[in-house]
Amino acid sequence: MKGAIISMLVVVAMVQLITVKPGEAITCGDVNSDLAACVSYLTGKGGDFPPPQCCAGVNKLKESAVSIADKQAACKCVKAAAARIPDMKDEAASSLPAKCKVQVDFPISKNFNCAE
Repeated sequence: MKGAIISMLVVVAMVQLITVKPGEAITCGDVNSDLAACVSYLTGKGGDFPPPQCCAGVNKLKESAVSIADKQAACKCVKAAAARIPDMKDEAASSLPAKCKVQVDFPISKNFNCAE
């Protein structure tokens, strides 16, 4: 788990150096960066509410995933990232967008069919 957190922080640092231009496809690096601050909330170690940086990342993810292809790509990346967090609480994941007051077009989940 410690290695996964360090990897996420490295990804965050790298992505901060790169600016995503409008029209570019969303990447799993973008998604991991956007949601890195959510790990403590998703594992139940950060309290009952996600931190502001987490909600900012959820909002950024929503704004980045504009086209259907972007939304499907983001969904697949979220699903893959969630699978790498073995102690993720499903209830925390499903409530994340609502607690951040951000409506996303796909759930934060390990078990969602992103092709729908």
